[in-house]
Amino acid sequence: MKVQIFIPCFIDQLYPETAFNMVKVLEKAGCTVVYNTAQTCCGQPAFNAGFRDESREVCVKFLEDFSGNDYIVSPSASCTGFVRNYYPTLFQDSAHLKQVKQTGKRIYEFSDFLVNVLKIDDFQSVLWGKATYHDSCAALRECRIKEEPRRLLSKVKGLELIEMKDVETCCGFGGTFAVKFESISLAMADQKVHHALDTGADFMISTDMSCLMHLDGYIRHKELPIKTMHIADVLASGW
Repeated sequence: MKVQIFIPCFIDQLYPETAFNMVKVLEKAGCTVVYNTAQTCCGQPAFNAGFRDESREVCVKFLEDFSGNDYIVSPSASCTGFVRNYYPTLFQDSAHLKQVKQTGKRIYEFSDFLVNVLKIDDFQSVLWGKATYHDSCAALRECRIKEEPRRLLSKVKGLELIEMKDVETCCGFGGTFAVKFESISLAMADQKVHHALDTGADFMISTDMSCLMHLDGYIRHKELPIKTMHIADVLASGW
């Protein structure tokens, strides 16, 4: 199966190894992976900041970059959810609306694609230790992803998965929210990290690197004994 991959800005610039690991897993699953080097952003940062016209320009480029009929896979429920749920609003009175609807049906978050499209949940991955999973707001509320990542993690050899308290509560990142409301954002990160620590986990895993970037910054600043990992990095471990 041929798939196009969309790599979010922050993963491209800060966590390229996560993108490579997603490709590694997709290829192991039998996919032919295509990366369009002209791709940029999905338009979400400008949209969230209130710049809808500027966001729309970026979104038009996204639609052009990912034209066709292939599945689009992204290691980010946040970007996926934005394309699926907010593009129709941005383009509701536009000639692009038909393409928007078609694109929304083709784009999938990584774990959702593996479990629900490819029907594969075991990659012979190996990671020794205890882990707790963080439900990102975008995955849970926008993409309706809950069991898929847990199913994948349950098949990782050596990994014990433990649920944390208030697992569905936001981590405090929320894009520009973390900038506009720094003190509230940090308090939410503190709560999330300590709920994770209370489980005795070595790793906090999620589908969204934006959440993990926020939490990892707090963890490093406080020198706390837990590591963040994207699910793509976990699934690419041990082989």
